[in-house]
Amino acid sequence: MIIKKSSLMVLPALASTMLLFSCKGEQQQQQQSAPELAVITVNEENTQLETGMPTTLEGENDVEIRPQVQGFLTKVCVEEGQKVNKGQTLFIIDQVQLQAAVNAAQASVDAARASVDVAQANVNTAKTNMNNNKMLLDKNIISQPAYQTSVDAYNAAVAQLQASKSQIGQAMAQLTTAKKNLSFSVVSAPESGVVGKIDFREGSLVSPQSLLTVLSNNSDMRATFSLNEKDLLALTDDGKRSMQEAIASLPPVTLVLANGERYDQPGKIISISGVIDPATGSATAKALFPNPNGMLHSGNTGLVMIPQVRNNAMVVPQSATYEMQDMKFVYVVNDSNKVKSRAIQVAEENDGKNYFVIDGLKPGERIVAEGVGVSVKDDMIITPKKAN
Repeated sequence: MIIKKSSLMVLPALASTMLLFSCKGEQQQQQQSAPELAVITVNEENTQLETGMPTTLEGENDVEIRPQVQGFLTKVCVEEGQKVNKGQTLFIIDQVQLQAAVNAAQASVDAARASVDVAQANVNTAKTNMNNNKMLLDKNIISQPAYQTSVDAYNAAVAQLQASKSQIGQAMAQLTTAKKNLSFSVVSAPESGVVGKIDFREGSLVSPQSLLTVLSNNSDMRATFSLNEKDLLALTDDGKRSMQEAIASLPPVTLVLANGERYDQPGKIISISGVIDPATGSATAKALFPNPNGMLHSGNTGLVMIPQVRNNAMVVPQSATYEMQDMKFVYVVNDSNKVKSRAIQVAEENDGKNYFVIDGLKPGERIVAEGVGVSVKDDMIITPKKAN
């Protein structure tokens, strides 16, 4: 077989062309198969995250309402959750026996006063007789023993008067007590607030040991939560400033309610206990939230959101990380859009959605923001898109 020279020259060129088309095809196919994933660029910025502390709310002043006398409830004048003013009547206890006690005490006072009047008249009479007998004694008309008898009678009358006055004092004290007990039958609000749970109704026998309700002054609400030892050291710059100075410099805090919504009134941390509970390793802190519309109630739960401020910090979403053997990783995207897994170090504080990156990333680097831990694999080529 004879092969022409021109045909031999065409074969290498044809092979090169086929190889070029093959490479382009593979590249196009690879680009077409690259998944489209959201990518973010990490930069340094002054950032504020929030740490949520579980809390239970209570009124600024919760007052236990207990009766000061024993008796049957004749009327409950309020309902649970009702807002009342200072001095408003809450409960009425049976007044029949208490009023009878007042009437009896008043009768004793009247009798004691009458006894005093009689005793005073006896004193006056005895004194007149004694004075007359003194004049007769001076004229030797009567004997000394006869005069002494009138003196003894006077002294006895004076003693009886003193005893009667003592009795009226005791009777007055009993009357005062009876009237006070009668006044206690009307249980009034010691201050304005909201009525709590009412366990007793009309006809119930109550006593000073009975808790009728709790009156919550909820114009302001206290949120109680715990701070651990590291939190306290961070607040005081490792003890470089006092706790009072730290509290004064704290920014406002917010409250996330049990339904996940954020309360629209900012609060302020007002106190942090100086004693750490050895059992829990934490100290009790309190924040005060205004409650102008009475939306918050004692017993509500939620999260006190404490802001954490860092300057020149890099922040990444927690959803852009995955964890392996207690280490956190991200997928870094290079210039060829190939992803590579990389370990990062993050700060302890976080808001449950983002991390402060301490080490492992540089400003300007790109990381994958979706599909992490699910569909993203090492050395995968992706088609970057802007994260929402």
